[in-house]
Amino acid sequence: MDNEMSVPIAGGQTELSVRNMLFSGKVLASFPDYVKAIVSVKKSCAVANFKSGGINEEKLKLISSACDSIVAGKHLNLFPVDVYSGGGGVAINMNTNEAVAAVAGNGISPTDDVNMSQSTVDACSTGLRLALYRMTLLMEETLSELVAALFSKGRDFAEINTIARTCWQDGMRVSAGALFTATASALKRQIDLLEHYREQLKKVNLGWTVIGTGTGAGDKYRSHILAALREVTGIDFGWRDDKCDLSQYPDDIAAVSSAVRRIAEIVSKFAKDLRLLSSGPEAGLGELTLPETQAGSSFFPGKVNPVMAEMFMQCAMLVGGNDNVVQQALGMGEVHLNIWEPMMGFLVMENITMIINAAGSFTEKCVKGIRINREVCEGHAQSKMPLIIDGKERYGYAYLAGRIKKEGIDAVVKSLQQK
Repeated sequence: MDNEMSVPIAGGQTELSVRNMLFSGKVLASFPDYVKAIVSVKKSCAVANFKSGGINEEKLKLISSACDSIVAGKHLNLFPVDVYSGGGGVAINMNTNEAVAAVAGNGISPTDDVNMSQSTVDACSTGLRLALYRMTLLMEETLSELVAALFSKGRDFAEINTIARTCWQDGMRVSAGALFTATASALKRQIDLLEHYREQLKKVNLGWTVIGTGTGAGDKYRSHILAALREVTGIDFGWRDDKCDLSQYPDDIAAVSSAVRRIAEIVSKFAKDLRLLSSGPEAGLGELTLPETQAGSSFFPGKVNPVMAEMFMQCAMLVGGNDNVVQQALGMGEVHLNIWEPMMGFLVMENITMIINAAGSFTEKCVKGIRINREVCEGHAQSKMPLIIDGKERYGYAYLAGRIKKEGIDAVVKSLQQK
C-alpha cells in the first residue's frame, strides 16, 4: 500500500477546522512551500526540545523523520484546512501538529510533543517568513531571466530610431531599444530592493511564544532554538531586538508585499506599452510585432491579440488587490497581537506564485520573440516634432514657437527641411 494513503487523516482539530471554516477553496495543501517551511520549523523545535531535555531521543527521531517525509513532498493530503480560517492561524498550527504526529505514529502527541515550547504565533510566524524568504529567491530567478531578455532586446534595437511619446503626443527621436533597457534597469533596481526587504524576514520570534514574553518556553529551550533553526534551514535567522514587536507588527511582510507589487506594476506598465506599440496591424502604431501564441478572436479570422501582455496586466491587478488587503491588515492588529498576519503571508505567497508563473510565460512567449518594424519606426523618427526639436537646438524655443504660431507647423518644418 502506498505510504501516503496508509497514513490516517490527521486529528480531531483538523476535522473541526475543515467542518467549520472551509470557505475560500484555498487549503494548506495548495501552499506546499509553506507546508515545507512550517514542518521545518517543527523539526527545529524538536531538536531544541531534545537538547533542552524536553523530549527523548526516540521522540526526536520520530518527529524528525515525519518532518523529513513531509518536506520531501509526501502526505500533503493531511493538510486540508482553509488558510484563511479564523483564530490567527490556530487551525494551521493544529493541522500541522496533527499531521506530523500522524506520520510519526508511535504515540507522538500533537500538542505535548510536536508543539512543545511553541505557540501558534511564533511557530506559524516563523514558517511564514521561511516560506516567503525561499519564494522570493525563486521569484528573483524568474525575474532575472526577464531582465536579461529585456537587455538583450534593448541591444538588438539600439541602432533603430523611433519617436518618443510624452502624454501620448509626439516627442523627440529615441532609440527603439530604450523602452526595453529602461524596463530592465527598473526591474533590476526593484530586485535589489527586494533583497533588502527579504533580509528583514530573517528576524523571527520563535521561542517567545504568543506575545513575545516567552511564557511557556524555557530559557534552556530558547538557548538552542535559533541554532536548531539555522541548522535545519541553512538560513541565519535571528530575533528582533524587541521580542514583543513581531507579534504586533508584521511590517516586514507588508514591506515585501509592497516590493512585490511594485515589480508587478513595472512589468504591467511595459506590457501596456507593448500592446500600444504593437497595435494594428494597419490602423495602429505597428512599431513592434509580438509573437503569435493563439487565435485572437472567435469572430475575426486571422486576428491576433497581445494575450501574453494582457495576461501579465491581469496578474498585476490581482497582485495589487491582494497587496491592498495586506497593507490594510497591518493596521488591523489589536493591542498585543495581529491575528491577521497569516492572511498577510498567504496573500503575498499567492502574489509571488502568480508573478513567477506569469513572468516566466511572458518572458518566454512574448519578450524573447518580439520583432521590430524598422521601416515604421524610422518613419516615425522623421516626423514633424523631431525636426522641430532639431531646429530648436539651432534657433531657440521662442523663435520657433513664434514662427509656428504665425506660419503653422507644416510651413516651419518644410523650411527646416530645406535648410
